[in-house]
Amino acid sequence: MKLRKSGRTLLATATTLGLGLGLTSCSPSNTVDYVYVTASKANPGQISVYRADSESGALTQIQDSPYPSGGRNPVGAVTSPDGKYLYVINKDDNSIVQFAIGTDGKLYPQQTCNTPGSAPVALAINKSETLLYIVDFYSPTTPGGPVYSSANPGPGALVAYTVDKSSGKIGGGNCTPVQQTFVDTNNVTQTATYVPVGFSPTGVNALANGNSVFVSAQDALPSATSTLGEVDAFDVDSNGVLSAVTKYPTGTTPSAIASDPTNRFLYVTDSRQNQLITYTILSTGILNPSQNPPIKTDTFPVAITVDPRGTYIYVANYNSADVTAYAINQSTGTPSSVAGASSYATGAGPSCVIVEPALGRFIYTANFIDNTVTGFQLNPNTGALTSNQNSPYLAAGQPTCAAAIPHGNHSTQSVSATAGS
Repeated sequence: MKLRKSGRTLLATATTLGLGLGLTSCSPSNTVDYVYVTASKANPGQISVYRADSESGALTQIQDSPYPSGGRNPVGAVTSPDGKYLYVINKDDNSIVQFAIGTDGKLYPQQTCNTPGSAPVALAINKSETLLYIVDFYSPTTPGGPVYSSANPGPGALVAYTVDKSSGKIGGGNCTPVQQTFVDTNNVTQTATYVPVGFSPTGVNALANGNSVFVSAQDALPSATSTLGEVDAFDVDSNGVLSAVTKYPTGTTPSAIASDPTNRFLYVTDSRQNQLITYTILSTGILNPSQNPPIKTDTFPVAITVDPRGTYIYVANYNSADVTAYAINQSTGTPSSVAGASSYATGAGPSCVIVEPALGRFIYTANFIDNTVTGFQLNPNTGALTSNQNSPYLAAGQPTCAAAIPHGNHSTQSVSATAGS
């Protein structure tokens, strides 16, 4: 089964929820993170919520878990950088649902928005928590224009929403996207609630510095015979206005996208050729392809994450049911397999992979086929993984993706550097 999920979720820092919700924390003192796993089998979809143990990384579902996702077929999730909010996209309802996160990890639905296009497949939030990006699989239908579907494919759409930091509300509280201007294929300037991207988009990545946004798409040309994928690069201003930089041919079937926390390197997985492609990011937002050839992954890579220190890359390979691990050359960004075993078995059909943000020591995959979450402990000195206590953990049916927030006084792991030039 081909999954088009956001291979990348942004990790967040911790804070407590406002007293207006009347919440108190009752979680054990050894909880280091809360982990949220979306699942698509039920209608509406579900979100399993877990406490992550600070010593072992073991996951335990909290009381009342799972929660409804607010729509059908949730395929992606991201937490706000202050740890207060969770945003979930429901593909079959064209919706984004905002949840408030209690100090005990519980979820409280706040707002539901419909995207301008249809079938949202990926989302990201900027580090300053002011802009939320959604990628629709099909762009909106223009007056008198075609209605896009699997029978009549069309370009995808990148949508930017402002986010109110005090409430987490989307689009000024009324779901209004940022107005964008672009030149269409007929060389006519258009004003709309989105900018078009390639056909069959799969992922979106917002740089930590907030200056650039990248979208991976599986068809670079509007042709069923196209064999090239692409990365669409955009500059973004503080108001969420996007400016196209350029399009980059990228493998044959780009499936997931992620950047390192120093804004220097961008990584794209190719699920057809089973490879990991590297770019250097210039300070202008322009991408330079690596001088080295792509690195092999295992079979059908669909998700990717970079650890919070910017040292290692982890790729979830759907068909081979494993995670492959790579060390990042800090000068060139080139990945290489970590010492020892380079792949680590997961449950069947891993569709998402994250590193928890509090310590950066535990990794989790959402396994679509066997309805589990696999946990690993990350050795920060080598990048090698070992299985967590009692892993795998049961999840709601057909888990699709995951996000996490730190708990208590744990601070997010991070690095600081300027973009390449």
